[in-house]
Amino acid sequence: MVKKDTAEIIEFKKLGHKISALTAYDYPIAKLLDESGIDIILIGDSLGNVMLGYRNTLPVTMTEMIIHTQAVSRAVGNSLVVADMPFGSYQADPKQAVSNAISLVKAGAEAVKIEGAEYMDAIKRIIKAGIPVMGHLGFTPQSVNKLGYKIQGKLKTQRSKIKADAKKLEKAGCFAIVLEMIPPDLARSITRSVKIPTIGIGAGPDCDGQIMVTYDILGLYPNPPKFAKKYADLSRSIKKAIKKYIKDISPRSSAG
Repeated sequence: MVKKDTAEIIEFKKLGHKISALTAYDYPIAKLLDESGIDIILIGDSLGNVMLGYRNTLPVTMTEMIIHTQAVSRAVGNSLVVADMPFGSYQADPKQAVSNAISLVKAGAEAVKIEGAEYMDAIKRIIKAGIPVMGHLGFTPQSVNKLGYKIQGKLKTQRSKIKADAKKLEKAGCFAIVLEMIPPDLARSITRSVKIPTIGIGAGPDCDGQIMVTYDILGLYPNPPKFAKKYADLSRSIKKAIKKYIKDISPRSSAG
């Protein structure tokens, strides 16, 4: 199997091939995803909530992203590896943004993801440096204190801005755009209006692909979003296995 790259992901849209994407933060999960044939593996800054116990993604550091990107990239031989640029890594200075993106690539990422279209100078400079960029519109977790955790694009002004931002990201040279928590009709309209792939999360079925947090769909995270379909309940299976282990090594502890 030939390793996927951004050119192939763009080609998928032309061919009508739906793009599959999931998050990974460590070697074992990344290896399972890669061997299962997933198109894109994202080292999301959602690792803050899912792996590190933070309340949201804002505390995640570049050091943490680099460590997790290194772990994931060691496991992957087929999928495209994309790493999130964490909060504070690109907002203040475009030069710093390029430097941080380079650090993620040196850690094993083959592309980076940036939220919003407000930092276009940083996005353009990163692309000019030879690093592919995935955009992210709609609900952007790094702006949770500004937006709140709710669907974006319900208001006419919001819809117009999100559509315009999608065109800006395409023009800037992004290879794909994540559309998170926006109305399905808006996601469908954007998908039809841009030539690069859209990848939805809580944005309906009409995007060019879908991405989910792996721990949500496997039942490993206690508070998944409503739109996340659970394909397994591994929390229950793991607890059952651990209880059996405890019973095996200490049978009397379960008596009485």
